[in-house]
Amino acid sequence: MTVTLPTIDIKWKRYVLVKERIKYFNETYPNWSITTERYSEWDMEIIKATVIPDCDKPSRAFTGYSQAKWWDGFINKTSALENCESSAVWRALAFMWIGIDDWIASAEEVCKWMSKE
Repeated sequence: MTVTLPTIDIKWKRYVLVKERIKYFNETYPNWSITTERYSEWDMEIIKATVIPDCDKPSRAFTGYSQAKWWDGFINKTSALENCESSAVWRALAFMWIGIDDWIASAEEVCKWMSKE
């Protein structure tokens, strides 16, 4: 099933923001669960997000990971944990094929990658 969600344009690619994916997920899966677990080192955040679309069937889960280094770039100077958590949830939802067309990378990941060119 293909669903069209609002997108933003980042140079050559259209992206669905995390908030749009979560809104769609919440509206479509009323018996849902999204959990995150934090793993940290002194300068890095690592988040594991688990998305369960139907809590009556918890074996059908989708997992996404993300990492963010504190002080690496403008956003991570103050919000590495929040940035990392959003990206992990984004990836878990993407594995459900929510808001993606061809590859799994968040808009924030692409912007970060493009800023290093």
